[in-house]
Amino acid sequence: MKDKDKLILFNAIEGGSKFWCDEICKFGTAELIERILSDTYLNQRKSAERIKNKILSNSFDELYEQILYSGARFITDESAEWPRSLNDLAAPPIGLIVKGNEIEGNTVAIVGTRNPTIYGAKVASDFAAGFADRDWRVVSGGAYGIDTHAHRGAIAAEGKTFAVLASGVSINYPAGNERLFAEICETGALISEVMPNEKARQDRFLTRNRIIAAMSQGTIVVEAAFRSGSLRTARDAAELMRTVMAVPGPISSPTSDGCHRLIGERCAEIVTSVSDALELLMPLAPKITSTLGVDVT
Repeated sequence: MKDKDKLILFNAIEGGSKFWCDEICKFGTAELIERILSDTYLNQRKSAERIKNKILSNSFDELYEQILYSGARFITDESAEWPRSLNDLAAPPIGLIVKGNEIEGNTVAIVGTRNPTIYGAKVASDFAAGFADRDWRVVSGGAYGIDTHAHRGAIAAEGKTFAVLASGVSINYPAGNERLFAEICETGALISEVMPNEKARQDRFLTRNRIIAAMSQGTIVVEAAFRSGSLRTARDAAELMRTVMAVPGPISSPTSDGCHRLIGERCAEIVTSVSDALELLMPLAPKITSTLGVDVT
């Protein structure tokens, strides 16, 4: 069963590795596992021995039970709900752990600083609510700050929101968002590229950013410092030919420096309303219609 082999590799190989993704494409999952266990890569990759040990130490049944216990499910590119846009990545996820509802619908990412101003928090919440009202799904990273306000804005508008985590779905990180994560699961979903009990690590924030960018039809940056993980998400989106947008702020505000940098470098379009954003996004998205066939965008 391919999913069995994929789950074993998913647990053993850290996300975002182009080398290992290429090897999966070249040999398939079953043969790749055999090659790893026969020490084919021992002198080629520093990670080979660690990956081999993880394959040997965890059976499919143990991994599957851990996922079921967390109330989640494992999906791959052969699953019906797999976001096909993830296949545009140079290193697509081997699989994803999803806790909550099915991943579907038009999606927009809203990202930004963990330390927003009152202005930034309101903009993120209002944009998310506006998209939710138009039946778009709001994607963000579940972190404090702009991410939290984006998720909450969508929920307040009775919309769906997806949080792509840098930890496993059973780890409430950050801890203060435990209640938020439970609310997200009611209509949306928590999504992760690691097993349910894996803790967040610094490098995992960068690798999860590519997923946020890839699974969204566009990315909106609301307040970001001159050097920011949100800018990495924006650049990931640009590399994938997704629409990148930035909300301008006061010229004296350091929390808007990153947005102004994206705009100044022509990496992002200026948006000041949901209508602005939709004008840029709709040519790329399927037409959204009501049950009567009337355009509701």
